[in-house]
Amino acid sequence: MNLQELQLFFEQKKGQRLQLEEELSKVKSEQAECVEKQRICEQALATVRAVALETQRQLEFQIEAIVNAAEEAVFDDPYKLVVKFEEKRGKPECLLAFEREGMLLDPLSSAGYGAVDVAAFALRAACWAISRQTRPLFILDEPFKHLKGVEQNRRVIEMVREISKELGIQVVMISDERAPKEDILEGADAVFEVTKSNGKSEVARL
Repeated sequence: MNLQELQLFFEQKKGQRLQLEEELSKVKSEQAECVEKQRICEQALATVRAVALETQRQLEFQIEAIVNAAEEAVFDDPYKLVVKFEEKRGKPECLLAFEREGMLLDPLSSAGYGAVDVAAFALRAACWAISRQTRPLFILDEPFKHLKGVEQNRRVIEMVREISKELGIQVVMISDERAPKEDILEGADAVFEVTKSNGKSEVARL
C-alpha cells in the first residue's frame, strides 16, 4: 500500500468515525428523551394512582355515610357498613361488609335480611348520588319485605323520606301494609291502595 492509498484509507476511516460519532450523539439524545419521557410517565402514573386512591377514599366515605345513616335510622343496634377498595388481579374491587364489635361480617350470612334490605336501598341511593347518570327515580317492589315489627317499618318510612328529600330522588314503592296507615300517609307524597274484588284489581288514592 503506497502513501496515496494509505491516505485514502485514513480519510475513509476518519469519515466513518465522524459518521459513528454523529449516530452515537443522536442515540444519546434519543436516549435522554426516552429517559425524560419515562420520568414524566412515572410521575403521571403516580399522580393517577394518588387521585384514584383519594377518589376511592371519598367513595368509601360517601357510601358508608349514607348507608350507616340509614341503618341507624331504622335499627336500635345497627350494623356498620364498611367499604374497602382492594386491587386484585390488577383491577380494583370493592369489598362490602358489616362490622360489629370490631369484626367484619358477611352481610348475607351473618346479618338479618332486614338490615340487608335497608343497606341495599341506601347503596342504590349512594351510587346514584355519586354518579347521577340516570333519572332520580327509583321504582321498587317491596324493598323492605324482611323488616320485622311495626316500629322498624315505621322508621323505614321516615328514612326513605329523608333520603328522598336530601338527595332529590323520587321513590315509587310497592309495599304491603306493615306500618300504621297514618304513618304511611304522613311519610309519602301520595299513597294508592290496591284491592282485589271479584277477580278485578281496584286502585284508590288515600
